[in-house]
Amino acid sequence: AIKTQQGGDGHPLTSDVIDRPPATPDAHEVPGRGTDTQEDTMTAYAIAHLRSVDLNASIVEYLTRIDATLEPHGGAFVVHGATPDVLEDEFPGTVVVIGFPTLDDARAWYDSPAYRAILPLRTENSDGTAFLVEGVAAGYRADSFLTKA
Repeated sequence: AIKTQQGGDGHPLTSDVIDRPPATPDAHEVPGRGTDTQEDTMTAYAIAHLRSVDLNASIVEYLTRIDATLEPHGGAFVVHGATPDVLEDEFPGTVVVIGFPTLDDARAWYDSPAYRAILPLRTENSDGTAFLVEGVAAGYRADSFLTKA
């Protein structure tokens, strides 16, 4: 018997499914938030690679206070404390990704008095690296990088 290959939605992979154009990038499903539009997507990220964390009272306090520091800057957790499925080399620890509307919003959050007040709760009780990075626009193609050189 021939087994029919199933698509991600459970339907058989037929030519009309394979040849169907991809969904438009200006409207997509965001887990927990429903449909999101391109204008509402996050374009900058605060990323932390936490190699180790001492889960003590200070870290618990940090975790209970961080959300209030994000809200005024439009920040929201995208990934929190996930252990990556490492495909190449080594990556000890966990990952945190917080999305922001703009890089300026991300910087304003990190430099805000509210976040600076709790930052030592994390840095004194964990070993890791944190950084801000700008995302790419919807529809970005990898070969666009070649024009930056």
